[in-house]
Amino acid sequence: MRHSGASLRTCYVALYGAHDAQAGLTLAERAADIAARTSPALSGLALLHVAEAHAMLGSAPACERALGDAERRLDRVDAGDAAADLVSPTQFGRLAGSCYLTLGDHRRAETLLAGTAEKLRDRRKSRAIVLGNLTLARIRQRDVEAGVASLTEAITELETTRGGGGMNIVFGAARELRPWRQESLVAEVHDRLLGLMTAA
Repeated sequence: MRHSGASLRTCYVALYGAHDAQAGLTLAERAADIAARTSPALSGLALLHVAEAHAMLGSAPACERALGDAERRLDRVDAGDAAADLVSPTQFGRLAGSCYLTLGDHRRAETLLAGTAEKLRDRRKSRAIVLGNLTLARIRQRDVEAGVASLTEAITELETTRGGGGMNIVFGAARELRPWRQESLVAEVHDRLLGLMTAA
């Protein structure tokens, strides 16, 4: 299990640090294969990142296959699984929502991310990231009012946590609101973001 964990950590660097989806895919698949016999939790988690790599590469069928495989493996996690603590009930919704956002299926992404945000009220850093992605899904459907609502919630979380991952996503979402910057509700949320930056 140690080898699959190391492959998975290297996969995170490739996917989210270097933005090298092909290298991340190879590492995530290796981690899933190594963990397949010993830990449904670790192999399911690795398959979620296989799905995300496929989404980054623009392959919707391969992404959906990996999501289905991940869900089946995560459903088999029990107390005897040494990696059970690495998996949270919201992990599937967070990563599947992110996959559909990347693939441009914004309605499906919104459904998954909105449900996940509701379940994350006690995990503020993760919730800020989910709310940032939810904002993007809504803006890309041109639902500015709903997008501003989730962006406002994300800013509230970030005022407490200052989580770097959430900051990046939230500022990216705010940039996508530029076409509507003359609207008062968009101007207000931009003022809150300025406050967040100056307090950082």
